[in-house]
Formats: sequence, structure tokens, C-alpha cells
Amino acid sequence: MSDINRLIEFRLEANINTYAACMNETDSTRLTSHDFTYSNGSYTYHDTYVGGEQFAGEEAIWYEDRSQYAMNYIGRVLSQNFSGDFLKEALRKADKKMPFRGPEYYQSGQYIYKCNVVGDFTWFQGYEEIYCDNEKVYECYFHVGIMK
Repeated sequence: MSDINRLIEFRLEANINTYAACMNETDSTRLTSHDFTYSNGSYTYHDTYVGGEQFAGEEAIWYEDRSQYAMNYIGRVLSQNFSGDFLKEALRKADKKMPFRGPEYYQSGQYIYKCNVVGDFTWFQGYEEIYCDNEKVYECYFHVGIMK
């Protein structure tokens, strides 16, 4: 298995063991930040963000204490019809085909999640949005790169 494939697998594993699953929240690393950490073997993942209805943050992965991957994101809630539980559900649906944030498309009940990505896992930009009954209720921009 290639190093990139192992990194993708760990990213997916960390995703379902931190924010998206309401697990492994840790002490704030910055004033009022929300932080999540997950480790398995030589890999460590950390996600930190500030804000709430408008937020910005960063995910990063280290392998043997060397930075490997980082993603910056900024987003906002656009309506009271937004469901944080639905966002977390959609993020847990990420897979090897779409390991970036969530799947390209996911629907549950009245909610629809869409994610558009340009690039590959080594260098990409993306945009995710959530609709409730055809009303856009959330949006988030992100960009990522493999560290060298």
C-alpha cells in the first residue's frame, strides 16, 4: 500500500473518530477554540476551529512527528434550518473515492449534502453545501495539500 493510500485511510479513520462522531475533543489550543485529536500507531490527527455559526479551522496529520497533510476551511450557517447532526452524518460518509470532507452527494430526509472538489488528495480545493427543502442552509470552502 502506498504512503498516500495509508494517509487517506488514516484521514478517514480520524474523521469518524473526532468531530463528525462527537468524540476525542481535547483542551483548547487557542482562546475559545474547539479541538479534536486522534492517534493510531505513528499517525496523529488534530482538528482545531474557532467560531460557531461562522467558523474557520485547520485539520492536520503527522506521521512519526512530521507534518504530512493540512486542510484549512472556512464556513457559515445560512439558516436556522441547518442541522449540525446532518453535517456530521454526511462527513462520516466520506470514502476512499471522496476522502476530502464528505461524499460528492448525500441525502437524508429533507437534507442534501453536496461536495465539489478540484484536484487530487495531494493538492485540492473544494466547496461543500447543505440544502434543506431546496434552501441553502450551510456552506464551507476548504483547501488542502500534502506537506513536503
